[in-house]
Amino acid sequence: MIRTILRNAGIHPKRIAASFRGWKRYQQDRKSYQMAARNEAFPWARELPILTEWDEASGSLGAYFYQDQRVASWIHEANPIRHVDIGSRLDGFIGSLSVFREVEVIDIRPQPLTAANIRFRQLDLMADLPDEWYGCTDSLSCLHTIEHFGLGRYGDPIDPDGHLKGLEQMKQMVALGGTFYLSTQIGPQRVEFNAHRVFAPETLIGWFREGWEIERCAVIGDDMSVTESPNVNPLRKFTGNLGVGIITARKTG
Repeated sequence: MIRTILRNAGIHPKRIAASFRGWKRYQQDRKSYQMAARNEAFPWARELPILTEWDEASGSLGAYFYQDQRVASWIHEANPIRHVDIGSRLDGFIGSLSVFREVEVIDIRPQPLTAANIRFRQLDLMADLPDEWYGCTDSLSCLHTIEHFGLGRYGDPIDPDGHLKGLEQMKQMVALGGTFYLSTQIGPQRVEFNAHRVFAPETLIGWFREGWEIERCAVIGDDMSVTESPNVNPLRKFTGNLGVGIITARKTG
């Protein structure tokens, strides 16, 4: 329990150890810089020691990156009349979309800030859908979000069926002939409270058996490999512990 509390407070024992190791290098680099910059025009201001980044990669190319890149490119290609998003990352996927089109974002959490091409609405998708949102869009996305519904992590009400309620509400929002882009974590089905659920691939496929046609799917494996197909074979073949399944489905009825 103590480790969990420390991690949630941003205290990581391994990073603490790395910081102590990095302090020595910082002091050496600081001395070398000051000796080499005796005639430098920049005044010496307060110091902001960064002690753990010497051996880190130049950025993260994880599941979010590959997911956001692919789905944003699909929406760019489709060029829908209206695009609505449910709960996807503002500092990733939504930022990418807003570069080339307007996007309406729905989230249970408040968002006091604004940005170009992004319109925000606070709404609980597990509650009754306002009338104006039924059949409202020809394009809707929900990336890495549905696995959180009903677990209380983001201030939402506790509801073991929250993901199913949210899913049905989102389906109602898509107009006939419209497209639904959905991604979530896949693997042996389980709940890891209160972080997220993990859905079996067949569960994800089953959500679109009636009234929908799956037009494309992609799987991001445990090893960050990406497999894309016009059918659901990559999902059915997935045997990993924690991957990401992405489905593009068209509403047919």
